[in-house]
Amino acid sequence: MKRSSSVRLRLPPPKLAKGKSFPESLRRRKTTREIGSKPLTLQTLSNLLWAACGVNRTKGPFQTPGVTAASASNSQEIELYVALADGVYRFNAHRHELARIVSGDLRAFGLGERQPNVAKEAPVQLIYVVNLHKLTHTTGFEEPGLHDAEIQKSYYFVDTGIIAGNVYLFAASQGLACWFHNCNKTALTTALSLRPDQRVLFGQTVGYPAKKARVPRP
Repeated sequence: MKRSSSVRLRLPPPKLAKGKSFPESLRRRKTTREIGSKPLTLQTLSNLLWAACGVNRTKGPFQTPGVTAASASNSQEIELYVALADGVYRFNAHRHELARIVSGDLRAFGLGERQPNVAKEAPVQLIYVVNLHKLTHTTGFEEPGLHDAEIQKSYYFVDTGIIAGNVYLFAASQGLACWFHNCNKTALTTALSLRPDQRVLFGQTVGYPAKKARVPRP
């Protein structure tokens, strides 16, 4: 594991023309824990991250760019980290690129310590981190509750769920497997060198469904 801030991965522009219809995606949305190791193409990863919380309009609420997931006063306080085989990256929605934070395979940290390792080889582990500074210093309408710790929780947990819901629907539309779950918060906080105002919340695994082993006929 090695800190790395110089590697940037420019993602191709998102292309979401193909896939199941919205009603069909709703019917197919589900949690699948058995996820295989087949990698996602860079285009599919780009589409996934844009669907999660990518910029979909240059002028959103309060004259700042808007993204596909709502947030309290458009604070966009949920930061999306992406654990791949070669390291953990932070998604920059405004530049639509990934910046590597640390090198090395830390995908296992995206799973909870007591969770089954059914998805340990999945190609993508999304890690949700709240940036409390963004929440309390939003450029939008500042509600008094944004400075209250308990009210903050209600906002950032909901905002995380909105992004995770986008990921679930994208996965359903593309025939991918998806699983929202707990993660190893302590290990990730240390590995990513997070500040006190940043907190790891949840993980979400994405990949292709694992192929079921064939049972030989008697």
